This record gives sequence, structure tokens and C-alpha cells, in this order.
Amino acid sequence: VQLQASGGGLAQTGGSLTLSCATSGFTFSRYAIGWYRQVPGKEREGVSCILIRDGSTWYGDSVKGRFAISKDTSKTTVYLQMDNLQPEDTAVYYCAARVSVGEHDTYASSYDYWGQGTEVTVSS
Repeated sequence: VQLQASGGGLAQTGGSLTLSCATSGFTFSRYAIGWYRQVPGKEREGVSCILIRDGSTWYGDSVKGRFAISKDTSKTTVYLQMDNLQPEDTAVYYCAARVSVGEHDTYASSYDYWGQGTEVTVSS
């Protein structure tokens, strides 16, 4: 199982970035893919999640209305479109995978596989 996160970088306040999580080695449709973020000294925070089979999505309160998660089943890739970025969005972003049980589970400990992080920096 492999997950590779990419797309991080530097953005200005109000700007946009799109993160990608390319996956391989498992049956994509059976899984849920989540995005988490972490800043030094703080716990990993759930950002968004998508159930691949039905496309059901979940968003953390801090990103609702600004971020959008989507999937490309043919590429087994999940995207996180981040708009209206704010300095508080600065973090290392990780994607993770777990077998879907048909409902959202935002606990990081529920995820079995993690990609390497991609760093997002939003300048004020």
C-alpha cells in the first residue's frame, strides 16, 4: 500500500492550492481517504475525508466552505482543493487510508496507512 501526497507549497492569504494523494496497492473503492494536518507541538487535525464507494464527504469545521475533497477513481487519486487559504492553514498535510465501514471516522488512529506529508505555508 502506498499513498503519495503532493501539491503543497507557498500561498498568499486568500490564495488556493490543490493537494493530491496518489494511491496504489489496495482496492480503492473499498477504502476511505482522509486528509489531516499537523503543526509542530499540536495534535494531528482531521481536515476532510471521502468514502470512495459513494463519494460521501466530511469536513472539519475550520475548513468548511473553503476546502473541497474529490476523487478520480480511474487514477486512484484523491484531491483536496483549498481555497481562501488563511495563515492558520499552514501545516504539514497528510493523506491516509482505511477500510471503509460506510461511515465517517475522523480519528487519526482509525487509519491504517499514511503517506508522507506535504507542507503548506500561507503567508499573511
